Amino acid sequence: MAQQHHQRPGVAPFTERTPRVIAARRLQRRRERDESRLFLAEGPQAVREAIAADAVKELFATAEAVERHPDLTKDATLVTDGAIAALAETVAPQGLVAVCHQPGVRLQDALAKAPRLVAVLAEIRDPGNAGTILRTADAAGAKAVVFAGDAVDPYNGKCVRASAGSVFHTDLVRDADPAATVESLKASGLTVLAATGYGDTDLDDLADTGGLARPTAWLFGSEAHGLPDDLLAAADHRVRVPLHGRAESLNLAAAAAVCLYASARALRRPAAGRP
Repeated sequence: MAQQHHQRPGVAPFTERTPRVIAARRLQRRRERDESRLFLAEGPQAVREAIAADAVKELFATAEAVERHPDLTKDATLVTDGAIAALAETVAPQGLVAVCHQPGVRLQDALAKAPRLVAVLAEIRDPGNAGTILRTADAAGAKAVVFAGDAVDPYNGKCVRASAGSVFHTDLVRDADPAATVESLKASGLTVLAATGYGDTDLDDLADTGGLARPTAWLFGSEAHGLPDDLLAAADHRVRVPLHGRAESLNLAAAAAVCLYASARALRRPAAGRP
């Protein structure tokens, strides 16, 4: 952790009215997060990943959380239950909230590492969906996740919680221009695939013909509106997930999981003739 904030012996725990707690609480607003390049991560799982990533600036913990998680809280600032309730955005806080440095990188820096799998969240505004896709992309081995255009803030509290710590694992990029993002992805040698229920290419057919066995960037659009026409046109293929039953469609996070794992499997399959 960057700093240590133990209180002196005999000093009472910080409350919701303590200036440092008040300052941290302001990070629940996007403007404050953008200006400070800090954000809040709550709960033991997120805090553990934040510590591992050396992203923690300050950790607030209740006495009960210190007792329950001594491995995480040796440098914690002790606070009251009321202070944690003010900092947390969940109904039943788990006693730990960390102020973290945003780990975001520029797109060109992420692409310079030659990632073989990238997920692009274009105009996705639902934080639960976005965080779930971020978590899935991390699990599938994607080395970069791009929040493009007017997408939700990846450091939104609900998005961070839905990512289950994956916000600290991948190269996280915010790019205001989705079309420029696609051009950069193509220029770096990635095949760009647009996930859409109206795609002219079937995911299974693409996998069977080797179309997923090359470095790939997947484009995912919002649940309500899908991908804009210019991004659909710019993609190398417009890909639909086959529906073998009677369901009308898959939700966004489920479709993203199917697509990302299809790519992950193809990218890890030995080449023909290789033992």
